[in-house]
Amino acid sequence: MSARARTAIVVAGGDLVSGHGDGRGLGWVGRVALRTTAVLPSARFHALGVPGEDSAALHDRCMTEAERRFSVDGVNRLVLAPSASDVVSGLSIARSRLNLANILDDALSKEVGTFVVGPPPARGTEVNERIHELSNSFSDVAVRRGITYVDTFTPLVDHPVWQRELALTEDGLPGQEGYGLLAWLVLNRGWFDWLGVADPLDSGTTGA
Repeated sequence: MSARARTAIVVAGGDLVSGHGDGRGLGWVGRVALRTTAVLPSARFHALGVPGEDSAALHDRCMTEAERRFSVDGVNRLVLAPSASDVVSGLSIARSRLNLANILDDALSKEVGTFVVGPPPARGTEVNERIHELSNSFSDVAVRRGITYVDTFTPLVDHPVWQRELALTEDGLPGQEGYGLLAWLVLNRGWFDWLGVADPLDSGTTGA
Protein backbone atom coordinates (compact mmCIF):
# COMPACT_ATOMS: atom_id res chain seq x y z
CA MET A 1 0.00 0.00 0.00
CA SER A 2 1.31 3.46 -0.88
CA ALA A 3 2.49 5.74 1.92
CA ARG A 4 -0.02 8.24 0.59
CA ALA A 5 -2.93 5.80 0.68
CA ARG A 6 -5.93 7.26 2.45
CA THR A 7 -7.44 6.07 5.68
CA ALA A 8 -11.23 6.24 5.45
CA ILE A 9 -12.85 6.63 8.87
CA VAL A 10 -16.62 6.26 8.67
CA VAL A 11 -18.57 7.30 11.77
CA ALA A 12 -22.16 6.05 11.84
CA GLY A 13 -24.78 6.76 14.47
CA GLY A 14 -27.46 9.20 15.63
CA ASP A 15 -27.81 12.95 16.18
CA LEU A 16 -24.55 13.35 18.07
CA VAL A 17 -22.51 12.12 15.12
CA SER A 18 -23.75 15.14 13.15
CA GLY A 19 -22.85 17.58 15.93
CA HIS A 20 -26.31 19.11 16.17
CA GLY A 21 -26.46 21.76 18.87
CA ASP A 22 -22.78 22.68 18.68
CA GLY A 23 -22.31 26.38 17.97
CA ARG A 24 -18.93 25.68 16.40
CA GLY A 25 -20.39 23.05 14.10
CA LEU A 26 -17.71 20.51 14.96
CA GLY A 27 -19.44 18.05 17.24
CA TRP A 28 -17.30 15.36 18.78
CA VAL A 29 -16.44 13.89 15.38
CA GLY A 30 -14.96 17.16 14.14
CA ARG A 31 -12.89 17.56 17.28
CA VAL A 32 -11.58 14.02 17.02
CA ALA A 33 -10.81 14.59 13.34
CA LEU A 34 -8.74 17.69 14.14
CA ARG A 35 -6.59 15.78 16.59
CA THR A 36 -6.32 12.78 14.31
CA THR A 37 -5.34 14.49 11.08
CA ALA A 38 -2.48 16.22 12.93
CA VAL A 39 -0.68 12.85 13.01
CA LEU A 40 -2.55 11.01 10.26
CA PRO A 41 -2.93 13.48 7.36
CA SER A 42 -4.25 10.75 5.11
CA ALA A 43 -7.37 10.32 7.27
CA ARG A 44 -10.70 11.20 5.69
CA PHE A 45 -13.66 11.34 8.08
CA HIS A 46 -17.21 10.59 6.92
CA ALA A 47 -19.90 11.39 9.49
CA LEU A 48 -23.13 9.51 8.81
CA GLY A 49 -25.60 10.63 11.44
CA VAL A 50 -29.34 9.98 11.38
CA PRO A 51 -31.53 11.67 14.04
CA GLY A 52 -33.58 9.33 16.18
CA GLU A 53 -32.10 6.18 14.66
CA ASP A 54 -32.25 2.99 16.70
CA SER A 55 -29.88 0.04 16.36
CA ALA A 56 -32.21 -1.80 13.97
CA ALA A 57 -32.13 1.08 11.48
CA LEU A 58 -28.38 1.49 12.00
CA HIS A 59 -27.91 -2.18 11.21
CA ASP A 60 -29.96 -1.91 8.03
CA ARG A 61 -27.91 0.92 6.50
CA CYS A 62 -24.52 0.89 8.16
CA MET A 63 -22.27 -1.32 6.05
CA THR A 64 -23.94 -0.35 2.77
CA GLU A 65 -23.32 3.34 3.39
CA ALA A 66 -19.87 2.76 4.85
CA GLU A 67 -18.66 0.73 1.90
CA ARG A 68 -19.61 3.55 -0.48
CA ARG A 69 -17.08 5.73 1.34
CA PHE A 70 -14.32 3.22 1.98
CA SER A 71 -10.99 3.58 0.21
CA VAL A 72 -10.38 1.13 -2.63
CA ASP A 73 -6.65 0.79 -2.00
CA GLY A 74 -6.25 2.31 1.48
CA VAL A 75 -7.16 1.54 5.07
CA ASN A 76 -10.80 1.41 6.12
CA ARG A 77 -12.10 2.03 9.62
CA LEU A 78 -15.62 2.00 11.04
CA VAL A 79 -16.72 3.87 14.16
CA LEU A 80 -20.15 2.95 15.48
CA ALA A 81 -21.87 5.43 17.77
CA PRO A 82 -25.30 3.91 18.46
CA SER A 83 -27.69 6.32 20.12
CA ALA A 84 -30.05 5.63 23.00
CA SER A 85 -33.04 5.56 20.64
CA ASP A 86 -33.56 1.83 21.30
CA VAL A 87 -35.00 2.95 24.64
CA VAL A 88 -37.57 5.14 22.88
CA SER A 89 -38.42 2.70 20.09
CA GLY A 90 -38.98 -0.11 22.56
CA LEU A 91 -36.39 -2.57 21.29
CA SER A 92 -35.49 -5.28 23.77
CA ILE A 93 -31.95 -5.50 25.10
CA ALA A 94 -31.59 -8.84 23.34
CA ARG A 95 -32.54 -7.29 20.00
CA SER A 96 -30.24 -4.31 20.58
CA ARG A 97 -27.35 -6.66 21.31
CA LEU A 98 -28.06 -8.68 18.20
CA ASN A 99 -28.23 -5.61 15.97
CA LEU A 100 -24.83 -4.37 17.14
CA ALA A 101 -23.34 -7.86 17.03
CA ASN A 102 -24.41 -8.34 13.42
CA ILE A 103 -22.80 -5.07 12.34
CA LEU A 104 -19.56 -5.89 14.14
CA ASP A 105 -19.45 -9.43 12.78
CA ASP A 106 -20.02 -8.14 9.26
CA ALA A 107 -17.18 -5.64 9.67
CA LEU A 108 -14.88 -8.28 11.13
CA SER A 109 -15.61 -10.65 8.25
CA LYS A 110 -14.54 -7.88 5.86
CA GLU A 111 -11.44 -7.09 7.93
CA VAL A 112 -12.62 -3.56 8.70
CA GLY A 113 -11.20 -2.21 11.97
CA THR A 114 -14.07 -1.18 14.23
CA PHE A 115 -14.42 1.09 17.27
CA VAL A 116 -17.62 1.62 19.30
CA VAL A 117 -18.71 4.76 21.17
CA GLY A 118 -21.59 4.08 23.52
CA PRO A 119 -24.65 6.27 24.12
CA PRO A 120 -24.27 9.09 26.67
CA PRO A 121 -26.80 9.86 29.41
CA ALA A 122 -29.93 11.91 28.85
CA ARG A 123 -32.12 13.82 31.30
CA GLY A 124 -34.23 11.89 33.77
CA THR A 125 -33.53 9.09 36.21
CA GLU A 126 -35.82 6.47 34.66
CA VAL A 127 -34.55 6.87 31.10
CA ASN A 128 -30.95 6.88 32.31
CA GLU A 129 -31.44 3.57 34.07
CA ARG A 130 -32.45 2.09 30.73
CA ILE A 131 -29.62 3.81 28.84
CA HIS A 132 -27.15 2.46 31.39
CA GLU A 133 -28.42 -1.06 30.77
CA LEU A 134 -28.21 -0.51 27.01
CA SER A 135 -24.66 0.82 27.25
CA ASN A 136 -23.54 -2.13 29.35
CA SER A 137 -25.06 -4.50 26.81
CA PHE A 138 -23.33 -2.79 23.89
CA SER A 139 -20.06 -2.89 25.83
CA ASP A 140 -20.36 -6.62 26.40
CA VAL A 141 -21.00 -7.26 22.70
CA ALA A 142 -17.95 -5.23 21.66
CA VAL A 143 -15.56 -6.53 24.31
CA ARG A 144 -16.44 -10.15 23.54
CA ARG A 145 -15.11 -9.47 20.03
CA GLY A 146 -11.98 -7.69 21.18
CA ILE A 147 -13.31 -4.33 19.98
CA THR A 148 -12.67 -1.11 21.91
CA TYR A 149 -15.79 0.29 23.57
CA VAL A 150 -15.94 3.83 24.92
CA ASP A 151 -18.36 4.10 27.84
CA THR A 152 -19.65 7.68 27.72
CA PHE A 153 -22.53 7.06 30.10
CA THR A 154 -20.65 6.49 33.36
CA PRO A 155 -18.35 9.55 33.18
CA LEU A 156 -21.13 11.91 32.12
CA VAL A 157 -24.23 10.84 34.01
CA ASP A 158 -23.35 13.05 36.99
CA HIS A 159 -21.05 15.47 35.18
CA PRO A 160 -22.23 19.02 35.96
CA VAL A 161 -21.24 20.48 32.58
CA TRP A 162 -22.97 17.72 30.62
CA GLN A 163 -26.13 17.93 32.68
CA ARG A 164 -26.18 21.72 32.53
CA GLU A 165 -25.97 21.73 28.74
CA LEU A 166 -28.73 19.16 28.37
CA ALA A 167 -30.94 21.24 30.63
CA LEU A 168 -30.48 24.31 28.43
CA THR A 169 -31.93 22.77 25.28
CA GLU A 170 -35.41 21.55 24.40
CA ASP A 171 -34.09 18.67 22.29
CA GLY A 172 -31.71 17.35 24.93
CA LEU A 173 -28.58 17.82 22.82
CA PRO A 174 -25.27 19.04 24.27
CA GLY A 175 -23.51 22.23 23.26
CA GLN A 176 -19.88 23.07 22.63
CA GLU A 177 -18.57 21.96 26.02
CA GLY A 178 -20.57 18.75 25.97
CA TYR A 179 -19.19 17.76 22.59
CA GLY A 180 -15.72 18.58 23.90
CA LEU A 181 -16.29 16.11 26.73
CA LEU A 182 -17.39 13.40 24.31
CA ALA A 183 -14.35 14.03 22.12
CA TRP A 184 -12.04 13.85 25.14
CA LEU A 185 -13.49 10.48 26.15
CA VAL A 186 -13.05 9.07 22.64
CA LEU A 187 -9.50 10.39 22.29
CA ASN A 188 -8.44 9.08 25.69
CA ARG A 189 -10.04 5.64 25.58
CA GLY A 190 -7.87 3.88 23.04
CA TRP A 191 -8.42 5.96 19.90
CA PHE A 192 -4.80 6.48 18.91
CA ASP A 193 -3.81 2.93 19.81
CA TRP A 194 -6.62 1.73 17.56
CA LEU A 195 -5.29 3.81 14.69
CA GLY A 196 -1.70 2.82 15.41
CA VAL A 197 -0.45 6.42 15.73
CA ALA A 198 0.79 8.64 18.57
CA ASP A 199 -1.42 11.18 20.33
CA PRO A 200 -0.29 14.60 19.03
CA LEU A 201 -1.20 16.45 22.22
CA ASP A 202 -1.07 15.95 25.94
CA SER A 203 -3.83 13.62 27.19
CA GLY A 204 -5.13 16.34 29.50
CA THR A 205 -6.48 18.43 26.62
CA THR A 206 -10.26 18.30 26.23
CA GLY A 207 -10.49 19.60 22.69
CA ALA A 208 -13.47 21.77 23.64
